[in-house]
Amino acid sequence: MRETCVPSGVKLKETGFGYTLSLIGGKYKMIIMYWLSENKVMRFNELKRCIGSISFKTQSIMLKELEADGLIIRKEFPQIPPKVEYSLSERGLSLIPLLNMMCEWGEKNSSLALEAVQR
Repeated sequence: MRETCVPSGVKLKETGFGYTLSLIGGKYKMIIMYWLSENKVMRFNELKRCIGSISFKTQSIMLKELEADGLIIRKEFPQIPPKVEYSLSERGLSLIPLLNMMCEWGEKNSSLALEAVQR
């Protein structure tokens, strides 16, 4: 039998579950990773257009955190005007199946929840 993912008496951040949440938690990190997985390489403004509701500052912070955690790669080109591209790292790509499972679960369960509410 598998030991629980969040055992009692252990701080959440000291578990694998807590560590994963610390990397992808937040309102936009999973959305940024989703768009990068769909488009492979994106520039800042392309990403902003796809997300829509994110502010410049928040997007900058999320990208810096994802880069610091090794989930995305920031490639800067030495030219004028400056050109920067973002893509998922191998580590970031390894999280995509988890995000896909969350998406599938949401699609399945949101329709079930709507049916239950309508009854």
